Amino acid sequence: MLTIGRIDYANVTPLFHSLQEHFPSADYRFIGGVPANLNAQLAAEKIDVCPSSSIEYAVHPERYLILPELSISSAGPVASVLLFSRVPIEELDGQDILLSAESATSVNLLRILMGKRFGHSCRYTVSSSPLDEALRTAPAMLLIGDAALRSSMAGTGLRIYDLGLLWYEWTGLPFVFALWFCTRSAAKTHYQEVRLLAERLVQAKAYADREREHIAEVSPEAAWMGREGLITYWRENISYEMGEAQKEGLRLFYRYAAELGLIPAAPELHFFH
Repeated sequence: MLTIGRIDYANVTPLFHSLQEHFPSADYRFIGGVPANLNAQLAAEKIDVCPSSSIEYAVHPERYLILPELSISSAGPVASVLLFSRVPIEELDGQDILLSAESATSVNLLRILMGKRFGHSCRYTVSSSPLDEALRTAPAMLLIGDAALRSSMAGTGLRIYDLGLLWYEWTGLPFVFALWFCTRSAAKTHYQEVRLLAERLVQAKAYADREREHIAEVSPEAAWMGREGLITYWRENISYEMGEAQKEGLRLFYRYAAELGLIPAAPELHFFH
């Protein structure tokens, strides 16, 4: 039985819904969580396959293989990786920025943008405090996932910077927030099961694109995002593609991360075949 990690964010709801709707199987066990927790379980081989932070692959490329034709990415605004700030981003040089503990990829993207695009040297601290409370002690805070979506809808009066848009404006390339990958041990011991899952996920991606209106009607996120808001988010902000543009954007992210010492070196992309 394959153990599959499931990110508990609205950005992957369509893919998991389509997988379970069209390919029900007693061979899968799902474990939910935020990206950072799933990264840890994947590294400990408690999970076989997972959509996981793209930076996790760069830290341990020897442990994983990337499933082909799949990502969680954006070519422009992603809407759910947001920097909330009391001051313009140009004034954050030398300031404290608070970080979500939920995703290492978004944290490193922020460090790259602040350091390389804006030339800032900032101090970064992980915080689990609510946004309004956190910004009493620091001028800016990074939120991701549903927390970012909810806060952007709340009318905080803060400046909001979309990291997907900042990256795309700067590089002209999509940003890959997460990859689907499997552990190399699972690829070896459960090859046929992983191969079948990889094929099903590509098909589920196509179903998700065609059926997003239906999925929105039955998704719990519609209760707070609204059905039309959810559809717009999936259609305009989130992509599951992994073409040449996404690969180029991913390689550039790794190169910049290595230049800043955030990862040991920019890895080669090794795919499951």
